[in-house]
Amino acid sequence: MIDLQNFSIDWPSVQHWVILFGIALGTLLLFIFLSRKSKIFLEKRLTRKMDDDLLANFLAGIFASLVVIMGIMIVLRIIGLTGIVSGMLAGAGISAFIIGFALKDIGENFLAGILLAFKRPFKIGDIIDIGGIRGQVLSLNLRDTQIKTLDGKDVFLPNSLLIKNPLVNFTIDGYLRYDFMVGLDYGSDYLGAMGVIDSALRGIPGILEEKKKVTVRVNELAESTLNIEINFWVDTLDNTIGDLDIKSTAILSVLTALEKAGFNLPAKIIELKTHKGDSLKTS
Repeated sequence: MIDLQNFSIDWPSVQHWVILFGIALGTLLLFIFLSRKSKIFLEKRLTRKMDDDLLANFLAGIFASLVVIMGIMIVLRIIGLTGIVSGMLAGAGISAFIIGFALKDIGENFLAGILLAFKRPFKIGDIIDIGGIRGQVLSLNLRDTQIKTLDGKDVFLPNSLLIKNPLVNFTIDGYLRYDFMVGLDYGSDYLGAMGVIDSALRGIPGILEEKKKVTVRVNELAESTLNIEINFWVDTLDNTIGDLDIKSTAILSVLTALEKAGFNLPAKIIELKTHKGDSLKTS
């Protein structure tokens, strides 16, 4: 039985613990509030920068959870339970080491996905090339990036591969250049032919003429022809006409215009010479 006569309450001690728990509770509520506000803020910011809402929400949730965990550890230190905090940190370190070693590749791709989400070297719909694999970006998740190649294949590239290797983005600024070659017969009116080519490219739907210029220049002196290089630009953000359709129309327009203007477009010419002027025998 409790001896009520000798029982006394240490009011200063009670008051101390009440104040301590009040501070701890207020700290915990503050971190919960910060966690919710930060999650909402990050979701809005990341959603504006990403085309993948799932990834944006996931990253915001991870940050919010870290804020709450930090708040719990501070609360435990406030009320004097430092031993529990040390045990949690030690256990977390050992667990992280074991899990990290066992799931090295998954963790590597996870971290790479986070880096890609913030660095944003591409966005959904961009045409990229990585290690010779070229296609349109369809989605980005925590493990891999899905692209669709020009021949319709769906390729899932590990995110770590995108971080470690050179990545080419053909459409990041909305402009993409195409080029092709035309061979003129030696002795032709070269400047006249270049003028015909330039005129043939004018007015073709999809070819940019103001923001980017069409260029027609001599490329090389080949064995049988003088090779003329034609460069033109297209707007990759305009989906009304396919880029390859624009290039096909441009090539046909140039060839048709040159043929109508009377220019010869020879194939490879092989010159045969006889030894010491002997006649060439045929059978």
